[in-house]
Amino acid sequence: MGKKKKGGKNPWADHLTRKAKKEKYPARSVYKLEEIQKKHRLIRPGDRVLDLGCAPGSWLIYAAETSNGGEVIGIDKKPVTAPLPKNAQALVGDALDPESGALENLDGAFDVVLSDMAPSTTGRKEVDAARSFDLCMAALAVARRRLRAGGRFCCKIFTGEDFTRFNEAVKSAFDRAAVYKPKSSRKASKEIYIIATGRKRGKRSQGTASAALPGT
Repeated sequence: MGKKKKGGKNPWADHLTRKAKKEKYPARSVYKLEEIQKKHRLIRPGDRVLDLGCAPGSWLIYAAETSNGGEVIGIDKKPVTAPLPKNAQALVGDALDPESGALENLDGAFDVVLSDMAPSTTGRKEVDAARSFDLCMAALAVARRRLRAGGRFCCKIFTGEDFTRFNEAVKSAFDRAAVYKPKSSRKASKEIYIIATGRKRGKRSQGTASAALPGT
């Protein structure tokens, strides 16, 4: 008596879903960014923020609120239908494909690049982890090109044999990198976040993000 049935719903996850709906966020994923923000102070007042794969819009909205008047731009293949703060906009396009023009049409550098992107999952852990790694390397390529010196980067990755490789790649481009798993992540999830600060000075990467995309 009192035990959760096998395959039953997670009460904590349900609570966060209800909370997100009450607080006008499209998804419970907002609370992951909230935890990251409280621990690492990733977004600061006046920051210019780029949110890769921003749909359905929770991170975009939270970043706009937290930046306190800074400019927040999100890009996703899917449109964001949720109401956005005045200092936020969502563009439709592929941020990781230079030929789409979604990112290349934006002028200037950013203070923060966010990526909560995840690949389409197959149920095979090693395949999903490999796809996540490719996606993260593409996001890192964007961060290397578009972050100003001293900028910050947050990226979700599925744990797997390529995790260390990605972590080392992030460390080579930033002064500091930390690994963090929010309490609001589902217990069964293999996702983890790398939060990097202090984009190193020097020549920005000239490589294209699309070179790291899965299936290309």
